[in-house]
Amino acid sequence: MMTRKEKTRRYQELLNVTAAGRRPHPSMIVALPLPEGVKVSFEFFPPTTEKAEASLWSCIERLSPVRPSFVSVTYGAGGTTRERTHETVVKIARKTNLEAAAHLTCVGSHRQEIDAIAKRYWQAGIRHIVALRGDAPEGAGSYQANPDGYAYASDLVSGLKKVADFEISVAAYPESHPESKSPEADLNNLKRKVDAGATRAITQYFFEPETYLRFLERARAAGIHVPIVPGILPVTNIAQVKKFSKLSGTTVPDWLTELFDGLDNDPETRKLIAASVAAEQCRILHASGVNDFHFYTLNRADLTYAICHILGVRKQLI
Repeated sequence: MMTRKEKTRRYQELLNVTAAGRRPHPSMIVALPLPEGVKVSFEFFPPTTEKAEASLWSCIERLSPVRPSFVSVTYGAGGTTRERTHETVVKIARKTNLEAAAHLTCVGSHRQEIDAIAKRYWQAGIRHIVALRGDAPEGAGSYQANPDGYAYASDLVSGLKKVADFEISVAAYPESHPESKSPEADLNNLKRKVDAGATRAITQYFFEPETYLRFLERARAAGIHVPIVPGILPVTNIAQVKKFSKLSGTTVPDWLTELFDGLDNDPETRKLIAASVAAEQCRILHASGVNDFHFYTLNRADLTYAICHILGVRKQLI
């Protein structure tokens, strides 16, 4: 069995490699001991068809046995999936032993309307909200605050806390929100959300562990001390991820693009690479003291389940 001293040395070797901007050799990852104390959470999106409904519940059934801390259900741009989100969250809460969290945004709604939605969640037994500013509906141009609504996520957090004592998660951006004036302004916005009552931040996805670690250091220096959970996106479609990342301001490193070269018609190999890359990313972060991970599942269970297994988060009896 590896001693604490040996474990610390191997972790440090790995960190030195990543801090220098180099990719670690696979043997360095394999040689690391199985992570301990890891907790996970998952994000789903509400289904739009019967087939998508079946796919979602298959995903939930597959992932439930690893006992996530919570699962969240997204909210479409401009509130376009409001009712489906509500139905999905309540169904998860009633039919499973999972803690279900509902996404809620400021876009296109009056304060009274949002407060009423929050009250419905509370009455249904939902105690966790992911509070977001939200994006404008497609084709609507830039975000415009509703003059009778909550203008920003910090306002929404404050309002939700007046409705009930929700646990509230908010978004964080390791590479800054694309509409932010500066990294400092973006951090100040995160602090406002925390000061308003947020109990956790979940990051936008990223691909370089150092991106998250530098952001975490800056956030702590800025007086933000709530958990900041890294958001992990297993990549199988690099072209699609590049498109999303351009909109979100996320850097897609060249090495990631190169890994998928020549695999357009080879989905099985892409899945193997996706699991390997995401697991390596998580193990490097765990070596730096990170124990919580939030997975953007895209309603597909196989990759997330495999990564959880590698992280030592395995099937338990519920």
